[in-house]
Amino acid sequence: MDKNSVSKPMFSPSLMCLDFLDIKNQIEILNKCCDMYHADIMDGHFAKNITLSVDIIKAIIKVATLPFDVHLMVETPNDYIDPLADIGVDTISLHAETIQRDSYRIIRRIRDLGCKFGVVVCPATPLSMVQWYLDQVDILTIMTVEVGYAGQKFIPQMIDKIAEANTLLIENDYHYIIQVDGAIGKDTYKPLYDAGTRLFVMGTSGLFKHGVELSKACQIMKEEFTEATGVKL
Repeated sequence: MDKNSVSKPMFSPSLMCLDFLDIKNQIEILNKCCDMYHADIMDGHFAKNITLSVDIIKAIIKVATLPFDVHLMVETPNDYIDPLADIGVDTISLHAETIQRDSYRIIRRIRDLGCKFGVVVCPATPLSMVQWYLDQVDILTIMTVEVGYAGQKFIPQMIDKIAEANTLLIENDYHYIIQVDGAIGKDTYKPLYDAGTRLFVMGTSGLFKHGVELSKACQIMKEEFTEATGVKL
């Protein structure tokens, strides 16, 4: 078996799906059952929505015990890098589409601030756009829906892109982990895992279910993953 096929799957709840009237209690539950936090910042331009902010993430970090991956869906990511590093996030993930002109300088800045570097590619963006710096990527996120909103339909063509990313990872001995973001749940666990996904951003499709208490939803999420993939958690 290759080195990626035996690694542990991890779950990263999307914080934009939290009940904002009950954030503290929900974070305390998620601290016990997940592996990382996925925090979306949108500017209303690159993604036509407004979600979390640096200040909201700063407040959540006070009660969180898991690493933070901040996903910048913004047109000017440089504006956020220093403030996010200052509040102690672990990984700063930027869209390939927004850093094409000065990607190496941005990567160096993120590293110099003590953070890990993540890159995100939209569904229609080829992996060739990031090929020249894949050796420096810690988390490679492949969007399986268009950016901006929860509750969209999964784009099945992304399975091939994930498999391509996994092949590049193995053949070149890169160190990134493949993360997927968008419409992840019991119907997509197996094809995603088999293609090489090891970090799953969990939203309304697989974790935050209306009418289901969050600790129970976490249990269901893991049971459904094991049932779909055969991987015991």
